[in-house]
Amino acid sequence: MTTMEKTANVPAPRDDDHQGPLLEVRDLHVEFHTREGVAKAVNGVNYTVDAGETLAVLGESGSGKSVTAQAIMGILDMPPGRIPQGEILFRGKDMLAMPEEERRKIRGRKVAMIFQDALSSLNPVLTVGYQLGEMFRVHLGMSKKDARLKSIELMDRVRIPAAKERVDDYPHQFSGGMRQRIMIAMALALEPDLIIADEPTTALDVTVQAQVMDLLAELQREYNMGLILITHDLGVVADVADKIAVMYAGRIVETAPVHELYSRPSHPYTRGLLDSIPRLDQKGQELYAIKGLPPNLTRIPPGCAFNPRCPKAEDICRTDIPLLHPVTERDGTDLPGRGSACHFWKETIHG
Repeated sequence: MTTMEKTANVPAPRDDDHQGPLLEVRDLHVEFHTREGVAKAVNGVNYTVDAGETLAVLGESGSGKSVTAQAIMGILDMPPGRIPQGEILFRGKDMLAMPEEERRKIRGRKVAMIFQDALSSLNPVLTVGYQLGEMFRVHLGMSKKDARLKSIELMDRVRIPAAKERVDDYPHQFSGGMRQRIMIAMALALEPDLIIADEPTTALDVTVQAQVMDLLAELQREYNMGLILITHDLGVVADVADKIAVMYAGRIVETAPVHELYSRPSHPYTRGLLDSIPRLDQKGQELYAIKGLPPNLTRIPPGCAFNPRCPKAEDICRTDIPLLHPVTERDGTDLPGRGSACHFWKETIHG
């Protein structure tokens, strides 16, 4: 009997009286030991997610978005990965301090993840109905018959046409958008409190992207789930997120409510990301691109990691690491939920 089977019918821990955030990440650090040296993938990340709230985590590839999510889920390969410090509090309890058996009761049942590549995440030799049903058989001890019925119900719920007829189809028989819906169904199977969606619309066309995002938003409202949406696409989150955290070289460089960030970014990196989005009123003009490349995580430059690419960089940016601090109006009034890790954020937001 596998460890999963031994713990299958053990109820997941509940803390319904917890009054704080659903999830709180505190000063999280993740590093990988490689032949080139120690790659510091996550460097002191802090964020919170409440029930029913959507946090979008933005940034280029290599910024630490997915590694942070893997640390939350407890699926980092260790070694070579290591978490030297930090806390991940789910309903007030630090998952990093839990025994693995206790953490396994939370993973999948209370915190679920949607991976970006549905085709490689699904087993190609098993039907989608079998894979969906496994959630109910293993975690809830359902019979094969009942698990199959629940699988069909879930496929209907995520709007897969003719679910009853397609439950015995294999992953390759579905389109990319339908496979992503199956992944959403698997994440929803046990009605978790929090879902982490890692690039859920990668490789999908624009129309299907919108459908998948609308479906996620609808299900989130229905179940009052917390949602962490990891993406590099600012356009995907505009109508879905409540707040945004922008990451660069393993750090959060800006936080803001979604509409505030789009209208008045406070960090030059965020401004560069926004300026890189194609616009209808700029037809025929050259598309802006941030100069240079993200840093090698084994050799992050001193000071602000963005300084070699930043048009506003000065001497202090090359020596002092800017901390994430509150952003204010000109009169000194704090802007709720806003933070910036830039020495010259005032020039960016007010200039």
